[in-house]
Amino acid sequence: MHDWINDYLAAQKRAVDSIKAADVAALIDTLRAAHKADAQIFACGNGGNAANASHFITDLGKNASEAMGHPFRCLSINDNVSWLTAIGNDYAFEDVFVRQLKNYARPGDVLITSSVSGNSPNVVKALEWSKAHGLRTIALVGGKRGRSAELADQVIVVEDTHYGRVEDVQMHVLHMLCYAFVERADARA
Repeated sequence: MHDWINDYLAAQKRAVDSIKAADVAALIDTLRAAHKADAQIFACGNGGNAANASHFITDLGKNASEAMGHPFRCLSINDNVSWLTAIGNDYAFEDVFVRQLKNYARPGDVLITSSVSGNSPNVVKALEWSKAHGLRTIALVGGKRGRSAELADQVIVVEDTHYGRVEDVQMHVLHMLCYAFVERADARA
């Protein structure tokens, strides 16, 4: 068991080390610009990535907003179970994010997606629609990259394909996006 744990931790460190500081800094710049423009920031994902999107929006909407002096306008579009299931039942599961964006999103807003495979049909469809309608798009993906990496304006690739490790590192990135505003005056400027 100890060998497995040590091997897992070593692989997790390699996954974390695959993240480039310049890529995260560029995302912080995108969020700062969105905040200054009073643009909406949307986040979404499936499964563990849905939990990460919810967690990110909580931290951005509470902690980062408090540090900024006025709130980030932000929404996790995977959190409204009634709406998700109605869209999935009446249309298709691949429409659960895009149909919400059609209601809320405006040109200049930001969509942040996370997907280990990068090929989740509902995430891909949301990115396609967002690109066509003037949103800034961000994709956090695993080592397979997928269609999401091809579509997004900004991409962070976690160089691993293990779902748990990739989702953990994606949450590291999302936490950095929030805590930059909480802990760094230069991020708030």
